[in-house]
Amino acid sequence: MKKKNVGTLLLFLILGWLAGAWIAKLLEPVKALSLLTASTVLSWSPQADLDIITYDITIHLKLCLLSLAGMITAVWLYRRL
Repeated sequence: MKKKNVGTLLLFLILGWLAGAWIAKLLEPVKALSLLTASTVLSWSPQADLDIITYDITIHLKLCLLSLAGMITAVWLYRRL
């Protein structure tokens, strides 16, 4: 049995997410597919002022059903390796 790398899985997930998002972007003008292309934005903004260090990070994750399908396909392809 081959040992699989977690970094490879993360790369597959990001590429699947990106591919699904690009397909959703291409299909946005099609009104019949609006259920698949409608996206939800998840935001996370950690920040701190520790007197000697201050940071403020904002992360926005945009998810839609096609990007989720891309990630599921990526996991399936990863398992087939």
